[in-house]
Amino acid sequence: MKFLIINGPNLNMLGIREPGIYGKQDFAYLLDYVKQACDDAGVECETFQSNHEGAIVDRIQEAYGKIDGIVINPAAYTHTSVAILDALKSVGIPTVEVHISDINSREEFRKHSYVSLAAKKTIAGHGIPGYREAILWLADELRK
Repeated sequence: MKFLIINGPNLNMLGIREPGIYGKQDFAYLLDYVKQACDDAGVECETFQSNHEGAIVDRIQEAYGKIDGIVINPAAYTHTSVAILDALKSVGIPTVEVHISDINSREEFRKHSYVSLAAKKTIAGHGIPGYREAILWLADELRK
């Protein structure tokens, strides 16, 4: 089983960007954490980060027929990207949406997620451990 972990814009700035919201751990820590969580779940993983919507759409499309599950933190594109939603729907790969912060307790515009329309589950507000929760949940779902 193989998962693709996608991180959207500005997540490469973890540890620098608003540490009061996103924590003090940097992006390298997140990648190591995700790889360990995938190892623990018994799945291979690829990671991808981009600040560009089209690159994320391209990577989702490239996953078709090669990836069993997607864990995605679309970041700001959560609230704006019908293109990412359509890409996820097009490939039909089981997807879990994850957010480090609790998007439902922040600004009003952050409460709407296009990606949630394609995701089997959304995990928000659990910090970086939310990625582990997403990976384990998706692995369990796919093994059923």
